[in-house]
Amino acid sequence: MFQKILISDDFGSVNQGVLKVLEQLGITDTQQVQYCDDAYLQIKSALKNKDPFDLFITDLNFKIDHRAQRFASGEAIIEQLKKEMPHLKIIVYSVEDRLQKVRQLINQLKISAYVCKGRNGLVDLSKAILSVHDNRLFLSPQIEQALHDRNNIEIDDYDIKLLNYLALGNSKERISEFFKNTGVSPNSLSSIEKKQGKLFIKFNAHNTAHLIGIVKDLGLI
Repeated sequence: MFQKILISDDFGSVNQGVLKVLEQLGITDTQQVQYCDDAYLQIKSALKNKDPFDLFITDLNFKIDHRAQRFASGEAIIEQLKKEMPHLKIIVYSVEDRLQKVRQLINQLKISAYVCKGRNGLVDLSKAILSVHDNRLFLSPQIEQALHDRNNIEIDDYDIKLLNYLALGNSKERISEFFKNTGVSPNSLSSIEKKQGKLFIKFNAHNTAHLIGIVKDLGLI
């Protein structure tokens, strides 16, 4: 079993729940942090001292406060750690359940497990730790379909922003205004209409409501 584990989550109550899971598994050498920068420093320091962490468990989303951060998200620190320590085993423990995000973290950043927070989150986390220790990928049941071929449809951040605004019932004119005010580009009405048309074709959708239903079923928004 893993001997030394680092937990990174900005909510102390979540960290305490994770600690209980580790104690039940007989793991006592654990450390916890609430900032991604602190996690990075802890991992680098342990490696330098030849006492490295065996496993890193992290959330993806961290609230921004007064403290300036080099790594503002779990995804950012995972990307950096994988560049420097590609063999470090990492479990994501997050409320984020978009299938595209799960696929990205598994296929591109090579995380070892993705566990969704929720009613059965800690139970799944325990299973994930055991699976990762045996070099087996683990996904929470609600996101297992992320790696199915039929769900392997990639869209970019711009598409996701546009789809989310459409899902809220905004007109293309209003979305154009939102994009201009927030610096999102392209933001002209014609560009948004063209992009929406391409999304209709990509997902074989008949109208906006049909498009939103499809992408929600696929877990893309």
